[in-house]
Amino acid sequence: MECENIECAIEAILFVSGEPVKLSRIAAVLGVEDSVIAETAEKMKDKYNLERRGIRLLRLDDSLQLCSSPEFADLIRRALETRKQPQLSQPALEVLSIIAYFQPVTRAYVEQVRGVDSSYTVSLLLERDLIESCGRLPAPGRPMLYKTTHAFLRTFGLESLQELPQLPKIEVSDDGRERIQDAILELKERESAENQSGELRVESGEI
Repeated sequence: MECENIECAIEAILFVSGEPVKLSRIAAVLGVEDSVIAETAEKMKDKYNLERRGIRLLRLDDSLQLCSSPEFADLIRRALETRKQPQLSQPALEVLSIIAYFQPVTRAYVEQVRGVDSSYTVSLLLERDLIESCGRLPAPGRPMLYKTTHAFLRTFGLESLQELPQLPKIEVSDDGRERIQDAILELKERESAENQSGELRVESGEI
């Protein structure tokens, strides 16, 4: 398949999907190597940015997704009569940071690090699709394990978890809880920047 046809095929698949699609799945469907899709996606990203198109292509870990360009966020909100997602609270950022850095983790682990009950905050993050369950810990009671989602990467402008700021090893102590504050601040700044830019998904009326 020619390069131009591969670009068109990727664009069509991502546009219709709306959701992130695994790079390997696209490669399998098109009958090419994963590396070909990855290289083509990078070229498409640069092309969209250079031409100031109304859409952008995002790399989210091992998946690709189309979204609208940030500069058109306000116009899209007015046209679709939608609202910005409220920014995360400090407790939500604390829980999200712990899960992001030490995933998969149980709620009990999160509460051990924070020192307070986190059941409501975990439920909130599940509703926002920033975390998801990923099985159970093989221990008494088989507690649920949680990890971050593609929506987490998109919200904080990350392509993969490897782009998270480096964090010293955290122990369950007052000192450990203090050291995680730098990571929380970093995530808060990323969330604020992405929220202001208004990067939106091209889906069926969803922002």
